[in-house]
Amino acid sequence: MRARLRIRGWPRSIKFQLLAGLVLLEALSLLLFGTLLVRKESHEISVRAQQRLNHQADSIALQIMEALKTGRPEMIGDSLRMLGAAPSVKLAKVSDVSGKILYSSEGFAQDYPLTAGEKSQVSQMISGNAYVFNLGGEAWEGAKPIFSDGKLFGYVWVNTDEQWDRQQLDLMLNSAALFGVIWICASVLMAWGLAHSITGPLAVLHRGTTALMQSPENHANFPLPVTVHNEIGDLIEAFNRMVASIEEQRAGLSDTLSLLDSMLANAPIGLAFFDRRCRFVRVNRVFADTTGVPLSRHLGRTLPEVLPIEVAQQLEKTILGVFENDEPARDIELTGTSLGSNRLWTWITSAYPIRTTPSQVRWVGLIVMDASDRKRGEEALRKTEKLAATGRLAASIAHEINNPLEAITNLLYLLINYSGLEEPALGYAVMADHEVRRISEITQQTLRFYRQSTLPALSNLSDLLDSVLSLHQGRLRNLGIAVERKYDASTVLYCFAGELRQVFANLVGNAIDAMPEGGRLVVRARRSRDWSNPSRTGVRFQVADTGSGMPPEVKKHIFEPFFTTKEITGTGLGLWVSWEIVVKHRGSIRVRSKSNANGGRSGTAFELFFPDEAEIMTNPEAEFPEISASA
Repeated sequence: MRARLRIRGWPRSIKFQLLAGLVLLEALSLLLFGTLLVRKESHEISVRAQQRLNHQADSIALQIMEALKTGRPEMIGDSLRMLGAAPSVKLAKVSDVSGKILYSSEGFAQDYPLTAGEKSQVSQMISGNAYVFNLGGEAWEGAKPIFSDGKLFGYVWVNTDEQWDRQQLDLMLNSAALFGVIWICASVLMAWGLAHSITGPLAVLHRGTTALMQSPENHANFPLPVTVHNEIGDLIEAFNRMVASIEEQRAGLSDTLSLLDSMLANAPIGLAFFDRRCRFVRVNRVFADTTGVPLSRHLGRTLPEVLPIEVAQQLEKTILGVFENDEPARDIELTGTSLGSNRLWTWITSAYPIRTTPSQVRWVGLIVMDASDRKRGEEALRKTEKLAATGRLAASIAHEINNPLEAITNLLYLLINYSGLEEPALGYAVMADHEVRRISEITQQTLRFYRQSTLPALSNLSDLLDSVLSLHQGRLRNLGIAVERKYDASTVLYCFAGELRQVFANLVGNAIDAMPEGGRLVVRARRSRDWSNPSRTGVRFQVADTGSGMPPEVKKHIFEPFFTTKEITGTGLGLWVSWEIVVKHRGSIRVRSKSNANGGRSGTAFELFFPDEAEIMTNPEAEFPEISASA
C-alpha cells in the first residue's frame, strides 16, 4: 500500500492548496528569473562600464593632448574635474611617465598616488589605445597614454564608481521585485476567484453528501443549488438526479419491505429464517405462538434452545440438507409437545433456500403449518362417527325395545289386576311392572336425544333437567354423588329442547367425571335477569359440583375445540358444542372454579343465562356470549 506524502503545514483545502501552490510556483519562478537577470545584468553592467571607461579615457586623453598642444595646461585640471563630476566616475587623475600624479579630479594630486595594481598595468599600455582593467571585485579602471608632440607625456587614469553601478543593478532589481509582487498579487486574486468558483460548488456538494450520510431519509436540503455552468455544475446536477433516484428506490424498497413485513407478521402460517449455524435470524408471531416461546427469545438462539430435542435435531438435519443440496425440502411432518405443557402438536414443515447471489445460499426459510387441530379433528371425527353410529344404534335398539316393552307392560297389568295373584307373587309382579316402566322411560329419553326438533318451542325445564339426571342416575348412585334439584316444576323456556338437553348432559357428565370418589351435585334453575344486561329477562341455570376443580391454565382453554383433559375418553368437543348452542340461543356463560392443588375446598360451577323469547335462528349471525371465568 502506497503511503501518501503529507507536507507538514500544507493546507487541506483545495482553495488554499491552489493559492499556496501558485504563490510557491511564482516565487520560485521569480527567484530563478531574478538570479538569471542579476547574472545577465551584472555582466552587461560590467561590459558597459568597460566601454564607458574606454570612452572616457579616450575623451579625457584627447582633451589633455589638446590643452598641451595649445599651451594651456590649466585646462587639464578643469577637464578632470568635469569628468570627475560624472556620477559613474569615482576619480580621474593624470600621472607622468614615472608614475607621479600631476592632476586629479578632486583634492590634491599627491593624495592619490598610483597603486601597485595601477603601476603593474603600465607595461600593458604599449600601444596608444585606451586600456581597461579590473582592480578586484566590481572596481574597474580605464587608462590611456598621453602623447604630446610625438612624445609620451604621461597617463590618464579613470576609476569607475562601483556604488553607482550597484545602484543601477539595485534599481533594476527593485523594479523587478515590485513587478513580481504585483504579478503575484494579481495571480493570487485571479486564482482566488478561480478557486472559489471551483471550491464553492464543491463545498455545496460536500455538505449535501454529508447531510445524505447523516440522515438518508431527510431530503429537505435537496436538490442542491447549481450556481456554475461547467463540469462541476454538471456533477451537482448528476448528484441531484442520483439523490432523487435513490429516494425513489428507497421509497419503492420501503414499500416492498413494509409489504413483506406485513405479510410476514400477518401470515396465517409460521415463518422462520436460519443461518448456516441453524440459529434463528427472524421469526413471525405465528411461529412464536406455535412454539410457545416469546418472539424476542428466538433471535440468535439455536433450535435445541427453543424446541424439543428430537424435533430440533430433525429440523437441523433438514436445514443443513437444504444448505448443502441447494434444494427445498417439502411436507415434513413433525410431532412433539409444547414447552411448559404436555399438549401434543403436529407440524407440516417445508424448508427452502434463500440466495443473496445466484451461487450462494445465505439463509434457509422454514414454513410451519400447525396441523394439530386437523389431527385432533380427524381423531375427534372418528370418535364422533363412532358416537353417532352408537347413537343411531341405541336409538334403533330403543325403538325396537319399545314394542316388546309395551306388550310386557300390558301383560303385567293384566297379571296384577285380573289373575288373582296373592302375596308374595303380587308384590313381585308390581316390582316387575315398576322396572319395566323404568326401562320404557330410559328408552324414551334415549329417543329424545336422537330426535332433535327443527324449530324452537316452549319446554318445561323441570322435565328437561329430570330427563338428563335420569340418564346419569346409575353413575350417580354408583359413585355416591348426592344430587340437589333446585328448580320449579312450572318454569318454561322458549328453546330447542334437544340442544339444551345436550348442554346439560355435557355439564352433568363433566361434573360426575370430576367426582370419582363421590360428592355433591347441585342443579338450579330460576327466573332472573342477564348479569351483563339487566334489561333482559330469562332463566338462569347453574350446574355446580364439589369435584377437583380446574387450574387456571386449563380453565382458559375449556371452550376451545379439541381441548380435553380426559386423554383417551375425551373428544374436546363437548363444551365447545355447548358454547355454540348458547350462542345460538343468544345466552351467556360464566365459569367459576377452584382447584384442590393447594388443599382446601374445591369445585366448579357453570352458570348459564337464556333470555325469554330470544330470536333463535338455525344459523344466527349473533355476537358471542359473555364468557367469564373466575377462581
